[in-house]
Amino acid sequence: DQPEEIPQPTPRRIFQERQRITGLPLYFQGYLSVRHSRCQEFRVYWTELRGTMLFFYDDKKAPTYSQKLDISALTSATNVCPEENGSAQFILMLLDGELELKANDCECGKEWKGFILTVTKMSVPPDESLLPEQLTRMHEVLEKEKKRRTMVKNCSSTSMTRSSSPSSTLTTMPVCFYAVSRQQATEMLEKNPSCGNLILRPGSESKNYAITIRHKLDFKHYKVVSKGTSYIIELERRVTLPSLQDVVNYFVTQTQGHLEPFVIQT
Repeated sequence: DQPEEIPQPTPRRIFQERQRITGLPLYFQGYLSVRHSRCQEFRVYWTELRGTMLFFYDDKKAPTYSQKLDISALTSATNVCPEENGSAQFILMLLDGELELKANDCECGKEWKGFILTVTKMSVPPDESLLPEQLTRMHEVLEKEKKRRTMVKNCSSTSMTRSSSPSSTLTTMPVCFYAVSRQQATEMLEKNPSCGNLILRPGSESKNYAITIRHKLDFKHYKVVSKGTSYIIELERRVTLPSLQDVVNYFVTQTQGHLEPFVIQT
């Protein structure tokens, strides 16, 4: 008798699980070779562009990502350069370093670059080498990203109207920010366990924030103090970070992914 094959998750289930974990819409996907500025070698990932985040998966069928990168602060991107083996390379210039990317070929590289510029610069790049159908899809993604940012803006407007600083524009708020009280945040986490277990909310003092998390059956609250252009997490040893997204990322990375940003599923 032939041994029974282990059933593999269906593409739809994988997509649904990734959607639940990331809480962001999928705009583009495919294989990319990736090298961070501090690394010596490229590594191949199945890569997804969701919102203004890149999610890297070790395998095309892996439901959870192994790395992610916020590219919302992209300053520029180099031209797509073909290589002798047929692949094509380009570099993303970010505030905290560079990210080198290799696509299978030039056309794929230009498509990746086009979608990345569309969601980070909020305009479709004027690239004459892109095909009409590619440009159409980028325009569709641009409209989706505009709607997503509008939803974030509507959710956070109650809290953010008290600050006019350019560094705190509505579109930079993490997706897990909700203008709710401590009690409301606790109830949201309790009633919707599948949506995540970390909420960023307004603090009890003006201009400050708080993190509410659910760990098993317990709820914990952490004060986040806004000081100048930085944010301080009140822990045993204070942690100072440059943005609220970095605050959220800190909790996620320090718990090795056990904490997930809370995002209401639509």
